[in-house]
Amino acid sequence: MLWIKALHIVFVASWFAGLFYLPRIYVNLAMVAPESTAEYERLMLMARKLMRFTTILMVPAVALGLVLWLYYGIGKGPGNGWLHAKLAVVALILGYHHACWKLLGKFARHANTRSHVWYRWFNEVPVVLLLIAVVLVVVKPF
Repeated sequence: MLWIKALHIVFVASWFAGLFYLPRIYVNLAMVAPESTAEYERLMLMARKLMRFTTILMVPAVALGLVLWLYYGIGKGPGNGWLHAKLAVVALILGYHHACWKLLGKFARHANTRSHVWYRWFNEVPVVLLLIAVVLVVVKPF
């Protein structure tokens, strides 16, 4: 079980590295001047590759978490309300990941309508979600 936990932590940390950096690329994309097509295409290439890699990392992170829960029984039984809250946070993280996909599609179609300031705020969401998830797992407040 400890190997599964260790791998889960590594894949979650790697997944979040992508979720932290991808919106930073979006900030830069939102700031590119319309005539700078080479810069836009270079940033789009970076964003596409990072999204692909981040999605690949997400799969084992979620799968290993499910193994810990469903096979090893972590969080099962009375007094484990923290796990239900963490699962809700994981659902929000998956929703954020999906939102990143949708935003990448908008940039690909040159249909972005949001400012670089909006993306700077959007970039803070995974930080808050990770903080909540870690507190729930470590502190187990309920």
